[in-house]
Amino acid sequence: MITNLFQSHRWGMIAAALVLVAALTDSPAWAQKPAPSPAAKPAAQPSTGQTRIEKDLLGEKEVPADAYWGVQTARALENFELSGIAINRYPEFVEAWAIVKLAAARANTDVGAMKPERLAMIEKACKEVSAGKYHDQFPVDWYQGGAGTSTNMNANEVLANVGLVAAGHKKGEYQYLEPHDDLNMSQSTNDSYPTAIKVAVLLRNDKLIAELEQLVASFRAKGNAYLKIVKMGRTELQDAVPMTVGQEFHAFASSLESQIQELKNAEKALYAVNMGATAIGTQINVPKGYPEKCAAHLAELTHKPIVPATDMIEATWDQQGFVIYSAALKSLAIALSKISADLILLASGPRAGLEEIDLPALQPGSSIMPGKVNPVVPEVVNLVMFRVMGNDMVTTLAAHSGQLQLNAYEPIEGLTMMESQELLHNVSALLRTKCIDGVKVNEATLAHYMETTVGIVTALNPIVGYDKATELAKAAYTSGKGILEIIRAEHVLTEEQIKKLLDPVTLTNLDRSEYYQPK
Repeated sequence: MITNLFQSHRWGMIAAALVLVAALTDSPAWAQKPAPSPAAKPAAQPSTGQTRIEKDLLGEKEVPADAYWGVQTARALENFELSGIAINRYPEFVEAWAIVKLAAARANTDVGAMKPERLAMIEKACKEVSAGKYHDQFPVDWYQGGAGTSTNMNANEVLANVGLVAAGHKKGEYQYLEPHDDLNMSQSTNDSYPTAIKVAVLLRNDKLIAELEQLVASFRAKGNAYLKIVKMGRTELQDAVPMTVGQEFHAFASSLESQIQELKNAEKALYAVNMGATAIGTQINVPKGYPEKCAAHLAELTHKPIVPATDMIEATWDQQGFVIYSAALKSLAIALSKISADLILLASGPRAGLEEIDLPALQPGSSIMPGKVNPVVPEVVNLVMFRVMGNDMVTTLAAHSGQLQLNAYEPIEGLTMMESQELLHNVSALLRTKCIDGVKVNEATLAHYMETTVGIVTALNPIVGYDKATELAKAAYTSGKGILEIIRAEHVLTEEQIKKLLDPVTLTNLDRSEYYQPK
């Protein structure tokens, strides 16, 4: 009887639950929690509603009639709707694909593998894409499985269809120009994909360096403007020995010049490409002479000394070129972050901090503290630099995670490097135009620090000796007086000697010939 009672109660609970589910299912829209919306595709989507039929290994599939991409791109759009970051997010990457495919087509023609009329169609398509057209037709997500195959096929399909339409054919009439047989001739994703990343990074490196050179010039200009303004240098945030504001800003510039050179050195690791390696580096289906011809055409198109890799098998799985370049981006980020942290500290206060410099006031700094203005530009520089440093770690993880003859994680390496390049370029321009160009020095504050600091006692060592200088420093610290006040009180130096001691050239070993001077 007890058993029957429990069974009856159990079935009653199940029935109640079913009623509740039914009620929730029929509840009005306002009572239901909305489902999260998928990430929007940044590509222009076809709007005619008409379709064409394309087919691949998995069978036939409808493709929007006015899309230049085809069946494999369509599958990628269905499978990898992940980040909302399409490959066309960085235009140079799309242009790089046009460059790689054009170089491959020219090389295939050179060795007799491609008919000239098909090269002519590819030439026209690649030049159109390189000119910035059809970039909306590259919508696949950067995050994708398959080692970049979806991206390679997106490029093959778009360039084939652009070429077809330009020649008077219809999209999808691949008997005249085929994505695999023509656009992918003598290639695999495993050689064209890493090469496209390298080309894009090389193109973007020039742009980044150009902006950094302007930032260096801005620091140099401030250095020249304040070359003779003396201040206290600090080690471990304690007063050390004097320097000039100009020396400090020129040192910032020199640091960035070193980073520019590192970027130039690092890009050399990207010059060797594995075009012609095909699947694993054994050069299957590759005509003789193709790798050399392809690299030569890439060099001509990019104006970079691109060469074929010496070992195609190694070059197909090895990621050290990306590791080296990413590390150079991280090194730049570390330098910019250190400089920004110094700017924040030097501008601290303004009444209860160092207050040595004033940064341009860009916006109110608090919703509760009236009058507060924050160093927002160097702060955001730091924020961006943390991201760049993190991107380098992602590249490191991806580079060591490949198996055997291929690394399937190149897509994330390409994305992290290009994102870091863009962030570094944009934030360098921001730092230059909205911060460094407008920096002002508080000369009265610096003079007060020089008058009251004990730090200049080091300059007395050659005059009075270390022991006497130590006594003077101790007396200053004990009394709370400045070292100059102690020197005057004890008649250690005459006013003429003090004036000579405080001369910027004598005090800081300033040699103006070491620095760029205003023209």
